Amino acid sequence: MNINFLKEIRSDLPAAVVVFLVALPLCLGIALGSGAPLFSGIIAGIAGGIVVGLISGSPLSVSGPAAGLTVIVAGAIGKMPSYEIFLCSVIIAGLFQLMLGQLKAGLLGDFIPSTVIKGMLAAIGIILILKQFPHAVGWDADFEGDEEFLQADGHNSFSELFFALRHLTPLALLISAFSIFIQWGWEQPFLSRLGPVKTIPAPLLVVVSGFMLQYFAGVYFPEFALGKEHMVNIPVADSAAQFLSFFRFPDWSGLTSPQVWISGLTIGIVASLESLLSVEATDKLDPQKRSTPNNRELMAQGAGNLVSGLLGGLPVTAVIVRSSANLHAGARSKASAVIHGILLLICVFAIPDFLNRIPLAALAGILMFVGFKLTKPSIYQYYYHKGRDQLMPFLVTVLAILFTDLLIGILIGIIAALFYIMRSNFRTAILVVRDGNHFLIRFRKEVSFLNKPVLKKKLAEIPEGGYVLFDATRSGFIDKDVVELVEDFASMAGRRNIKIEFKKDHRNELTHFSHLENMKYGNA
Repeated sequence: MNINFLKEIRSDLPAAVVVFLVALPLCLGIALGSGAPLFSGIIAGIAGGIVVGLISGSPLSVSGPAAGLTVIVAGAIGKMPSYEIFLCSVIIAGLFQLMLGQLKAGLLGDFIPSTVIKGMLAAIGIILILKQFPHAVGWDADFEGDEEFLQADGHNSFSELFFALRHLTPLALLISAFSIFIQWGWEQPFLSRLGPVKTIPAPLLVVVSGFMLQYFAGVYFPEFALGKEHMVNIPVADSAAQFLSFFRFPDWSGLTSPQVWISGLTIGIVASLESLLSVEATDKLDPQKRSTPNNRELMAQGAGNLVSGLLGGLPVTAVIVRSSANLHAGARSKASAVIHGILLLICVFAIPDFLNRIPLAALAGILMFVGFKLTKPSIYQYYYHKGRDQLMPFLVTVLAILFTDLLIGILIGIIAALFYIMRSNFRTAILVVRDGNHFLIRFRKEVSFLNKPVLKKKLAEIPEGGYVLFDATRSGFIDKDVVELVEDFASMAGRRNIKIEFKKDHRNELTHFSHLENMKYGNA
Protein backbone atom coordinates (compact mmCIF):
# COMPACT_ATOMS: atom_id res chain seq x y z
CA MET A 1 0.00 0.00 0.00
CA ASN A 2 2.73 2.47 0.98
CA ILE A 3 4.89 1.68 -2.07
CA ASN A 4 1.95 2.02 -4.41
CA PHE A 5 0.86 5.20 -2.70
CA LEU A 6 4.25 6.85 -3.18
CA LYS A 7 4.52 5.62 -6.76
CA GLU A 8 1.09 6.70 -7.92
CA ILE A 9 0.51 9.83 -5.81
CA ARG A 10 0.88 12.21 -8.75
CA SER A 11 -2.17 10.65 -10.38
CA ASP A 12 -4.10 9.58 -7.30
CA LEU A 13 -4.10 12.90 -5.46
CA PRO A 14 -5.80 14.93 -8.24
CA ALA A 15 -8.23 12.05 -8.78
CA ALA A 16 -9.05 12.05 -5.06
CA VAL A 17 -9.93 15.75 -5.25
CA VAL A 18 -12.27 15.06 -8.16
CA VAL A 19 -13.98 12.17 -6.36
CA PHE A 20 -14.29 14.29 -3.22
CA LEU A 21 -16.08 17.04 -5.20
CA VAL A 22 -18.39 14.49 -6.84
CA ALA A 23 -19.08 12.55 -3.64
CA LEU A 24 -19.86 15.55 -1.44
CA PRO A 25 -23.28 16.49 -2.90
CA LEU A 26 -24.15 12.83 -3.53
CA CYS A 27 -23.56 11.94 0.13
CA LEU A 28 -25.80 14.81 1.24
CA GLY A 29 -28.44 14.13 -1.40
CA ILE A 30 -28.76 10.43 -0.63
CA ALA A 31 -29.06 11.20 3.09
CA LEU A 32 -31.82 13.69 2.27
CA GLY A 33 -33.62 11.21 0.03
CA SER A 34 -33.33 8.50 2.70
CA GLY A 35 -34.92 10.66 5.39
CA ALA A 36 -31.73 10.46 7.46
CA PRO A 37 -29.70 13.25 9.09
CA LEU A 38 -27.67 15.03 6.41
CA PHE A 39 -24.37 14.36 8.12
CA SER A 40 -25.03 10.61 8.07
CA GLY A 41 -24.29 10.67 4.35
CA ILE A 42 -20.94 12.36 4.98
CA ILE A 43 -20.06 9.74 7.62
CA ALA A 44 -20.87 6.98 5.15
CA GLY A 45 -18.68 8.67 2.54
CA ILE A 46 -15.79 8.88 5.01
CA ALA A 47 -16.17 5.23 6.07
CA GLY A 48 -16.53 4.12 2.45
CA GLY A 49 -13.42 6.01 1.44
CA ILE A 50 -11.06 5.25 4.32
CA VAL A 51 -12.20 1.90 5.75
CA VAL A 52 -13.33 0.17 2.54
CA GLY A 53 -10.52 1.80 0.57
CA LEU A 54 -7.86 0.39 2.91
CA ILE A 55 -9.27 -3.16 2.98
CA SER A 56 -10.63 -3.57 -0.55
CA GLY A 57 -8.57 -5.18 -3.28
CA SER A 58 -10.14 -3.00 -5.95
CA PRO A 59 -7.64 -0.44 -7.31
CA LEU A 60 -10.22 2.02 -8.64
CA SER A 61 -13.57 1.40 -6.96
CA VAL A 62 -14.91 4.04 -4.57
CA SER A 63 -17.51 3.31 -1.88
CA GLY A 64 -20.06 5.43 -0.08
CA PRO A 65 -23.82 5.82 0.37
CA ALA A 66 -25.63 4.51 -2.70
CA ALA A 67 -28.78 5.64 -4.46
CA GLY A 68 -29.79 1.99 -4.91
CA LEU A 69 -30.38 1.70 -1.16
CA THR A 70 -32.35 4.94 -0.77
CA VAL A 71 -35.82 3.39 -0.93
CA ILE A 72 -34.86 0.50 1.36
CA VAL A 73 -33.21 2.79 3.91
CA ALA A 74 -36.04 5.33 3.85
CA GLY A 75 -38.58 2.55 4.43
CA ALA A 76 -36.54 1.05 7.25
CA ILE A 77 -36.05 4.39 9.03
CA GLY A 78 -39.76 5.10 8.76
CA LYS A 79 -40.62 1.82 10.48
CA MET A 80 -38.30 2.34 13.44
CA PRO A 81 -38.74 4.51 16.55
CA SER A 82 -35.47 6.38 16.04
CA TYR A 83 -32.54 6.75 13.69
CA GLU A 84 -30.25 5.36 16.41
CA ILE A 85 -32.18 2.08 16.35
CA PHE A 86 -31.86 1.96 12.55
CA LEU A 87 -28.07 2.09 12.99
CA CYS A 88 -28.28 -1.42 14.45
CA SER A 89 -29.54 -2.57 11.03
CA VAL A 90 -26.47 -1.05 9.36
CA ILE A 91 -24.21 -2.92 11.78
CA ILE A 92 -26.08 -6.19 11.17
CA ALA A 93 -25.69 -5.62 7.41
CA GLY A 94 -21.93 -5.21 7.90
CA LEU A 95 -21.61 -8.37 9.97
CA PHE A 96 -23.66 -10.27 7.40
CA GLN A 97 -21.34 -9.10 4.60
CA LEU A 98 -18.30 -10.20 6.60
CA MET A 99 -19.91 -13.62 6.88
CA LEU A 100 -20.65 -13.71 3.13
CA GLY A 101 -17.01 -12.93 2.42
CA GLN A 102 -15.89 -15.77 4.67
CA LEU A 103 -18.32 -18.13 2.89
CA LYS A 104 -16.82 -17.15 -0.52
CA ALA A 105 -20.15 -15.79 -1.77
CA GLY A 106 -18.31 -13.28 -3.95
CA LEU A 107 -18.13 -15.82 -6.77
CA LEU A 108 -21.68 -14.77 -7.71
CA GLY A 109 -20.20 -11.68 -9.32
CA ASP A 110 -18.35 -13.83 -11.85
CA PHE A 111 -21.59 -15.11 -13.38
CA ILE A 112 -22.77 -11.74 -14.69
CA PRO A 113 -22.39 -11.54 -18.51
CA SER A 114 -20.11 -8.85 -19.90
CA THR A 115 -22.89 -7.41 -22.08
CA VAL A 116 -24.99 -6.83 -18.95
CA ILE A 117 -22.14 -5.06 -17.16
CA LYS A 118 -21.49 -2.83 -20.17
CA GLY A 119 -25.23 -2.15 -20.41
CA MET A 120 -25.25 -1.14 -16.75
CA LEU A 121 -22.44 1.35 -17.34
CA ALA A 122 -24.19 2.86 -20.36
CA ALA A 123 -27.47 3.10 -18.44
CA ILE A 124 -25.77 4.83 -15.51
CA GLY A 125 -24.32 7.30 -18.01
CA ILE A 126 -27.77 8.13 -19.38
CA ILE A 127 -29.22 8.41 -15.87
CA LEU A 128 -26.45 10.81 -14.86
CA ILE A 129 -27.23 13.07 -17.82
CA LEU A 130 -30.99 12.93 -17.25
CA LYS A 131 -30.85 13.41 -13.50
CA GLN A 132 -28.21 16.13 -13.50
CA PHE A 133 -29.76 18.21 -16.28
CA PRO A 134 -32.34 19.82 -13.93
CA HIS A 135 -29.55 20.77 -11.50
CA ALA A 136 -27.55 22.09 -14.42
CA VAL A 137 -30.31 24.56 -15.35
CA GLY A 138 -31.09 25.52 -11.75
CA TRP A 139 -34.06 23.28 -10.89
CA ASP A 140 -33.12 21.44 -7.68
CA ALA A 141 -36.45 19.95 -6.63
CA ASP A 142 -35.12 16.38 -6.71
CA PHE A 143 -32.29 15.36 -4.39
CA GLU A 144 -28.74 14.80 -5.63
CA GLY A 145 -27.93 11.16 -6.31
CA ASP A 146 -31.46 10.00 -7.13
CA GLU A 147 -31.39 7.24 -9.76
CA GLU A 148 -35.03 6.09 -9.62
CA PHE A 149 -37.18 6.51 -12.73
CA LEU A 150 -40.14 7.69 -10.66
CA GLN A 151 -39.13 10.62 -8.47
CA ALA A 152 -40.34 11.81 -5.09
CA ASP A 153 -41.57 15.09 -6.62
CA GLY A 154 -44.11 13.25 -8.78
CA HIS A 155 -42.12 13.41 -12.01
CA ASN A 156 -40.01 10.83 -13.81
CA SER A 157 -36.58 11.05 -15.39
CA PHE A 158 -38.00 12.41 -18.66
CA SER A 159 -40.89 14.63 -17.55
CA GLU A 160 -38.54 16.36 -15.10
CA LEU A 161 -36.52 17.68 -18.05
CA PHE A 162 -39.43 19.64 -19.48
CA PHE A 163 -40.46 20.86 -16.04
CA ALA A 164 -36.90 22.01 -15.34
CA LEU A 165 -36.80 24.04 -18.55
CA ARG A 166 -39.83 25.98 -17.31
CA HIS A 167 -37.82 26.98 -14.21
CA LEU A 168 -34.51 27.74 -15.91
CA THR A 169 -32.02 29.85 -13.93
CA PRO A 170 -29.64 31.75 -16.28
CA LEU A 171 -26.58 31.72 -14.03
CA ALA A 172 -26.92 28.01 -13.28
CA LEU A 173 -27.12 27.27 -17.00
CA LEU A 174 -24.05 29.44 -17.64
CA ILE A 175 -22.06 27.72 -14.89
CA SER A 176 -22.94 24.18 -16.03
CA ALA A 177 -22.30 24.97 -19.71
CA PHE A 178 -18.94 26.52 -18.83
CA SER A 179 -18.17 23.45 -16.67
CA ILE A 180 -18.74 21.07 -19.58
CA PHE A 181 -16.73 23.31 -21.93
CA ILE A 182 -13.76 23.33 -19.51
CA GLN A 183 -13.76 19.53 -19.24
CA TRP A 184 -14.04 19.11 -22.99
CA GLY A 185 -11.23 21.59 -23.57
CA TRP A 186 -9.03 19.90 -20.96
CA GLU A 187 -9.04 16.73 -23.06
CA GLN A 188 -7.92 18.41 -26.28
CA PRO A 189 -4.42 17.44 -27.50
CA PHE A 190 -3.04 20.98 -27.60
CA LEU A 191 -3.22 21.20 -23.79
CA SER A 192 -0.71 18.39 -23.43
CA ARG A 193 1.97 20.91 -24.43
CA LEU A 194 1.13 23.21 -21.54
CA GLY A 195 2.81 20.99 -18.94
CA PRO A 196 1.92 22.15 -15.39
CA VAL A 197 -1.48 23.47 -16.47
CA LYS A 198 -2.52 19.98 -17.53
CA THR A 199 -1.79 18.63 -14.04
CA ILE A 200 -4.69 20.67 -12.59
CA PRO A 201 -7.81 18.45 -12.56
CA ALA A 202 -10.49 19.90 -14.81
CA PRO A 203 -13.24 19.31 -12.19
CA LEU A 204 -11.27 21.38 -9.67
CA LEU A 205 -11.09 24.21 -12.20
CA VAL A 206 -14.84 23.75 -12.78
CA VAL A 207 -15.60 24.20 -9.09
CA VAL A 208 -13.36 27.26 -8.78
CA SER A 209 -14.94 28.79 -11.91
CA GLY A 210 -18.45 28.15 -10.60
CA PHE A 211 -17.53 29.68 -7.27
CA MET A 212 -16.09 32.79 -8.97
CA LEU A 213 -19.06 33.24 -11.31
CA GLN A 214 -21.44 33.06 -8.37
CA TYR A 215 -19.27 35.49 -6.38
CA PHE A 216 -19.13 38.12 -9.15
CA ALA A 217 -22.84 37.74 -9.80
CA GLY A 218 -23.52 38.35 -6.12
CA VAL A 219 -21.38 41.51 -6.14
CA TYR A 220 -22.29 43.07 -9.50
CA PHE A 221 -25.56 41.40 -10.58
CA PRO A 222 -27.29 40.26 -7.38
CA GLU A 223 -30.59 39.75 -9.19
CA PHE A 224 -28.94 36.90 -11.17
CA ALA A 225 -27.06 35.32 -8.27
CA LEU A 226 -28.03 31.81 -7.14
CA GLY A 227 -29.85 31.30 -3.85
CA LYS A 228 -28.80 28.93 -1.09
CA GLU A 229 -31.14 26.25 -2.43
CA HIS A 230 -28.84 25.98 -5.48
CA MET A 231 -25.71 25.41 -3.38
CA VAL A 232 -24.08 22.53 -1.53
CA ASN A 233 -25.63 22.39 1.94
CA ILE A 234 -23.33 20.89 4.58
CA PRO A 235 -24.25 21.20 8.27
CA VAL A 236 -21.93 23.81 9.80
CA ALA A 237 -20.61 23.40 13.34
CA ASP A 238 -19.64 26.42 15.47
CA SER A 239 -17.18 24.38 17.51
CA ALA A 240 -15.42 21.03 17.65
CA ALA A 241 -17.89 19.86 20.27
CA GLN A 242 -20.82 20.67 18.02
CA PHE A 243 -19.11 18.92 15.11
CA LEU A 244 -18.77 15.77 17.22
CA SER A 245 -22.48 16.00 18.03
CA PHE A 246 -23.21 15.30 14.36
CA PHE A 247 -22.07 11.72 14.95
CA ARG A 248 -24.82 9.39 16.21
CA PHE A 249 -24.40 6.10 18.04
CA PRO A 250 -26.54 2.96 17.89
CA ASP A 251 -29.33 2.28 20.35
CA TRP A 252 -28.52 -1.34 21.13
CA SER A 253 -32.05 -2.01 22.38
CA GLY A 254 -32.93 -2.29 18.68
CA LEU A 255 -31.24 -5.70 18.52
CA THR A 256 -34.34 -7.23 20.11
CA SER A 257 -36.55 -6.00 17.24
CA PRO A 258 -37.27 -8.45 14.35
CA GLN A 259 -37.72 -5.45 12.03
CA VAL A 260 -34.15 -4.34 12.73
CA TRP A 261 -32.82 -7.76 11.75
CA ILE A 262 -34.99 -7.99 8.63
CA SER A 263 -33.85 -4.54 7.50
CA GLY A 264 -30.22 -5.37 8.27
CA LEU A 265 -30.23 -8.59 6.26
CA THR A 266 -32.06 -6.89 3.38
CA ILE A 267 -29.52 -4.06 3.30
CA GLY A 268 -26.67 -6.59 3.51
CA ILE A 269 -27.95 -8.60 0.53
CA VAL A 270 -28.72 -5.59 -1.68
CA ALA A 271 -25.51 -3.76 -0.75
CA SER A 272 -23.47 -6.89 -1.51
CA LEU A 273 -25.06 -7.36 -4.93
CA GLU A 274 -24.63 -3.69 -5.83
CA SER A 275 -21.00 -3.74 -4.68
CA LEU A 276 -20.20 -6.84 -6.74
CA LEU A 277 -21.82 -5.27 -9.78
CA SER A 278 -19.96 -2.01 -9.31
CA VAL A 279 -16.50 -3.54 -8.87
CA GLU A 280 -17.12 -5.82 -11.85
CA ALA A 281 -18.07 -2.79 -13.95
CA THR A 282 -15.09 -0.80 -12.68
CA ASP A 283 -12.75 -3.65 -13.59
CA LYS A 284 -14.17 -3.52 -17.13
CA LEU A 285 -13.24 0.16 -17.35
CA ASP A 286 -9.76 -0.27 -15.86
CA PRO A 287 -7.15 0.33 -18.61
CA GLN A 288 -4.84 -2.16 -16.86
CA LYS A 289 -7.63 -4.81 -16.72
CA ARG A 290 -6.94 -5.67 -13.08
CA SER A 291 -9.32 -8.03 -11.33
CA THR A 292 -10.91 -7.35 -7.93
CA PRO A 293 -11.07 -10.30 -5.47
CA ASN A 294 -14.82 -10.42 -4.82
CA ASN A 295 -14.71 -12.17 -1.45
CA ARG A 296 -12.26 -9.60 -0.15
CA GLU A 297 -14.55 -6.88 -1.47
CA LEU A 298 -17.47 -8.28 0.54
CA MET A 299 -15.27 -8.27 3.63
CA ALA A 300 -14.25 -4.66 2.95
CA GLN A 301 -17.85 -3.56 2.45
CA GLY A 302 -18.82 -5.36 5.66
CA ALA A 303 -16.11 -3.53 7.60
CA GLY A 304 -17.20 -0.23 6.05
CA ASN A 305 -20.82 -0.75 7.08
CA LEU A 306 -19.78 -1.82 10.55
CA VAL A 307 -17.80 1.40 11.09
CA SER A 308 -20.42 3.57 9.39
CA GLY A 309 -23.18 2.15 11.58
CA LEU A 310 -21.15 2.58 14.76
CA LEU A 311 -20.54 6.28 13.98
CA GLY A 312 -24.05 7.15 12.76
CA GLY A 313 -23.63 6.76 9.00
CA LEU A 314 -25.78 5.32 6.23
CA PRO A 315 -25.02 1.93 4.63
CA VAL A 316 -22.22 1.94 2.07
CA THR A 317 -21.63 0.09 -1.18
CA ALA A 318 -19.18 0.34 -4.04
CA VAL A 319 -20.66 3.06 -6.25
CA ILE A 320 -20.14 3.11 -10.01
CA VAL A 321 -20.68 6.89 -10.35
CA ARG A 322 -17.84 7.74 -7.98
CA SER A 323 -15.70 4.91 -9.32
CA SER A 324 -16.16 6.15 -12.90
CA ALA A 325 -15.26 9.69 -11.89
CA ASN A 326 -12.19 8.30 -10.13
CA LEU A 327 -11.08 6.35 -13.18
CA HIS A 328 -11.69 9.16 -15.67
CA ALA A 329 -9.77 11.55 -13.38
CA GLY A 330 -6.69 9.38 -13.86
CA ALA A 331 -6.53 7.35 -10.63
CA ARG A 332 -4.12 4.42 -10.67
CA SER A 333 -4.47 2.86 -7.23
CA LYS A 334 -6.84 2.69 -4.29
CA ALA A 335 -4.93 5.50 -2.60
CA SER A 336 -7.28 7.94 -4.37
CA ALA A 337 -10.33 6.39 -2.65
CA VAL A 338 -8.64 6.62 0.76
CA ILE A 339 -7.52 10.22 0.21
CA HIS A 340 -11.03 11.23 -0.90
CA GLY A 341 -12.36 9.89 2.41
CA ILE A 342 -9.73 11.85 4.34
CA LEU A 343 -10.61 15.00 2.37
CA LEU A 344 -14.28 14.55 3.25
CA LEU A 345 -13.42 14.32 6.94
CA ILE A 346 -11.07 17.32 6.97
CA CYS A 347 -13.03 19.65 4.71
CA VAL A 348 -16.47 19.24 6.29
CA PHE A 349 -14.85 20.10 9.61
CA ALA A 350 -12.44 22.86 8.52
CA ILE A 351 -14.06 24.65 5.54
CA PRO A 352 -17.82 23.92 5.48
CA ASP A 353 -18.63 27.57 4.73
CA PHE A 354 -16.52 27.50 1.58
CA LEU A 355 -18.01 24.18 0.47
CA ASN A 356 -21.50 25.62 0.93
CA ARG A 357 -20.68 28.24 -1.72
CA ILE A 358 -20.15 25.65 -4.45
CA PRO A 359 -23.03 25.80 -6.98
CA LEU A 360 -24.77 22.49 -7.64
CA ALA A 361 -24.77 23.45 -11.33
CA ALA A 362 -20.97 23.19 -11.42
CA LEU A 363 -21.09 19.69 -9.92
CA ALA A 364 -23.90 18.78 -12.32
CA GLY A 365 -21.61 19.69 -15.21
CA ILE A 366 -18.94 17.33 -13.86
CA LEU A 367 -21.38 14.44 -13.49
CA MET A 368 -22.96 15.01 -16.90
CA PHE A 369 -19.53 14.84 -18.51
CA VAL A 370 -18.79 11.59 -16.66
CA GLY A 371 -22.18 10.30 -17.84
CA PHE A 372 -21.36 11.07 -21.47
CA LYS A 373 -18.12 9.12 -21.21
CA LEU A 374 -20.01 6.11 -19.90
CA THR A 375 -22.60 6.14 -22.68
CA LYS A 376 -20.70 7.43 -25.73
CA PRO A 377 -22.26 6.62 -29.15
CA SER A 378 -19.20 4.51 -29.99
CA ILE A 379 -20.24 2.00 -27.31
CA TYR A 380 -23.60 1.41 -29.03
CA GLN A 381 -21.88 1.21 -32.40
CA TYR A 382 -19.50 -1.41 -31.03
CA TYR A 383 -22.33 -3.67 -29.86
CA TYR A 384 -24.24 -3.11 -33.09
CA HIS A 385 -21.32 -4.58 -35.00
CA LYS A 386 -21.00 -7.46 -32.50
CA GLY A 387 -24.31 -8.85 -33.70
CA ARG A 388 -27.82 -9.35 -32.39
CA ASP A 389 -26.83 -11.85 -29.70
CA GLN A 390 -24.61 -9.22 -28.06
CA LEU A 391 -26.60 -6.10 -28.94
CA MET A 392 -29.99 -7.15 -27.57
CA PRO A 393 -28.92 -8.08 -24.00
CA PHE A 394 -26.93 -4.83 -23.91
CA LEU A 395 -29.92 -2.71 -24.98
CA VAL A 396 -32.38 -4.60 -22.77
CA THR A 397 -30.13 -3.94 -19.76
CA VAL A 398 -29.85 -0.24 -20.61
CA LEU A 399 -33.61 0.21 -20.98
CA ALA A 400 -34.50 -1.96 -17.99
CA ILE A 401 -32.21 0.00 -15.64
CA LEU A 402 -33.41 3.30 -17.10
CA PHE A 403 -37.08 2.53 -16.46
CA THR A 404 -36.77 0.58 -13.18
CA ASP A 405 -33.67 0.59 -10.97
CA LEU A 406 -30.20 -0.89 -10.94
CA LEU A 407 -30.87 -4.32 -9.44
CA ILE A 408 -34.15 -5.01 -11.26
CA GLY A 409 -32.60 -3.82 -14.50
CA ILE A 410 -29.57 -6.08 -14.03
CA LEU A 411 -31.85 -9.07 -13.34
CA ILE A 412 -33.82 -8.38 -16.53
CA GLY A 413 -30.56 -7.98 -18.43
CA ILE A 414 -29.24 -11.32 -17.14
CA ILE A 415 -32.46 -13.06 -18.23
CA ALA A 416 -32.12 -11.49 -21.69
CA ALA A 417 -28.46 -12.55 -21.90
CA LEU A 418 -29.31 -16.12 -20.88
CA PHE A 419 -32.05 -16.24 -23.51
CA TYR A 420 -29.65 -15.21 -26.27
CA ILE A 421 -26.94 -17.56 -25.00
CA MET A 422 -29.41 -20.45 -25.14
CA ARG A 423 -30.65 -19.26 -28.52
CA SER A 424 -27.12 -19.09 -29.89
CA ASN A 425 -26.26 -22.52 -28.53
CA PHE A 426 -29.54 -23.92 -29.85
CA ARG A 427 -28.75 -22.69 -33.36
CA THR A 428 -25.10 -23.81 -33.45
CA ALA A 429 -25.10 -26.98 -31.37
CA ILE A 430 -25.93 -29.22 -34.35
CA LEU A 431 -24.49 -28.73 -37.84
CA VAL A 432 -26.08 -30.65 -40.71
CA VAL A 433 -24.32 -30.71 -44.09
CA ARG A 434 -25.89 -32.48 -47.08
CA ASP A 435 -24.28 -33.57 -50.33
CA GLY A 436 -26.82 -35.56 -52.33
CA ASN A 437 -27.72 -38.56 -50.19
CA HIS A 438 -24.69 -38.08 -47.94
CA PHE A 439 -25.20 -36.32 -44.61
CA LEU A 440 -22.76 -35.03 -42.03
CA ILE A 441 -24.34 -34.46 -38.62
CA ARG A 442 -21.85 -32.76 -36.32
CA PHE A 443 -22.55 -32.15 -32.65
CA ARG A 444 -20.82 -29.03 -31.30
CA LYS A 445 -20.64 -27.35 -27.88
CA GLU A 446 -23.32 -28.56 -25.45
CA VAL A 447 -26.24 -30.40 -27.07
CA SER A 448 -29.28 -30.23 -24.80
CA PHE A 449 -32.78 -31.67 -25.00
CA LEU A 450 -33.81 -28.38 -26.62
CA ASN A 451 -31.95 -29.50 -29.75
CA LYS A 452 -33.88 -32.75 -29.97
CA PRO A 453 -36.80 -31.45 -32.16
CA VAL A 454 -34.41 -30.04 -34.78
CA LEU A 455 -32.35 -33.25 -34.89
CA LYS A 456 -35.48 -35.37 -35.12
CA LYS A 457 -36.67 -33.33 -38.11
CA LYS A 458 -33.31 -33.62 -39.87
CA LEU A 459 -33.15 -37.38 -39.33
CA ALA A 460 -36.63 -37.77 -40.78
CA GLU A 461 -35.45 -36.03 -43.98
CA ILE A 462 -32.72 -38.64 -44.66
CA PRO A 463 -33.88 -40.73 -47.66
CA GLU A 464 -33.64 -44.50 -48.09
CA GLY A 465 -30.21 -45.63 -49.20
CA GLY A 466 -28.59 -42.59 -47.64
CA TYR A 467 -25.34 -42.28 -45.76
CA VAL A 468 -24.98 -40.51 -42.40
CA LEU A 469 -21.76 -39.65 -40.59
CA PHE A 470 -22.26 -38.66 -36.95
CA ASP A 471 -19.42 -36.58 -35.54
CA ALA A 472 -19.55 -36.00 -31.77
CA THR A 473 -15.85 -35.38 -31.24
CA ARG A 474 -16.31 -31.60 -30.86
CA SER A 475 -19.05 -31.75 -28.26
CA GLY A 476 -18.43 -31.51 -24.55
CA PHE A 477 -21.88 -32.74 -23.56
CA ILE A 478 -24.80 -34.45 -25.27
CA ASP A 479 -28.09 -34.85 -23.45
CA LYS A 480 -29.30 -38.41 -22.91
CA ASP A 481 -32.51 -37.65 -24.83
CA VAL A 482 -30.43 -36.80 -27.90
CA VAL A 483 -28.29 -39.93 -27.49
CA GLU A 484 -31.45 -42.01 -27.24
CA LEU A 485 -32.83 -40.39 -30.41
CA VAL A 486 -29.66 -41.32 -32.33
CA GLU A 487 -29.79 -44.85 -30.94
CA ASP A 488 -33.41 -45.26 -32.07
CA PHE A 489 -32.54 -43.93 -35.52
CA ALA A 490 -29.57 -46.31 -35.76
CA SER A 491 -31.67 -49.32 -34.78
CA MET A 492 -34.21 -48.55 -37.52
CA ALA A 493 -31.69 -47.50 -40.21
CA GLY A 494 -31.23 -51.06 -41.58
CA ARG A 495 -34.87 -51.26 -42.64
CA ARG A 496 -34.36 -48.21 -44.85
CA ASN A 497 -30.94 -49.29 -46.13
CA ILE A 498 -29.30 -46.24 -44.48
CA LYS A 499 -25.59 -46.56 -43.77
CA ILE A 500 -24.40 -45.02 -40.49
CA GLU A 501 -20.89 -44.31 -39.27
CA PHE A 502 -19.54 -42.58 -36.17
CA LYS A 503 -16.37 -40.50 -36.28
CA LYS A 504 -13.80 -41.32 -33.63
CA ASP A 505 -11.76 -38.80 -31.70
CA HIS A 506 -8.07 -39.50 -32.48
CA ARG A 507 -7.13 -38.51 -28.94
CA ASN A 508 -9.68 -40.82 -27.39
CA GLU A 509 -11.35 -43.70 -29.19
CA LEU A 510 -14.40 -43.39 -27.01
CA THR A 511 -17.16 -40.96 -28.03
CA HIS A 512 -20.67 -40.27 -26.82
CA PHE A 513 -21.78 -43.09 -29.16
CA SER A 514 -18.87 -45.47 -28.58
CA HIS A 515 -21.14 -48.49 -28.28
CA LEU A 516 -22.59 -47.74 -31.75
CA GLU A 517 -19.35 -47.05 -33.61
CA ASN A 518 -19.21 -50.38 -35.48
CA MET A 519 -22.80 -50.15 -36.66
CA LYS A 520 -23.28 -50.35 -40.47
CA TYR A 521 -26.67 -50.22 -42.14
CA GLY A 522 -28.26 -50.47 -38.72
CA ASN A 523 -26.48 -53.75 -37.82
CA ALA A 524 -24.13 -53.83 -34.83
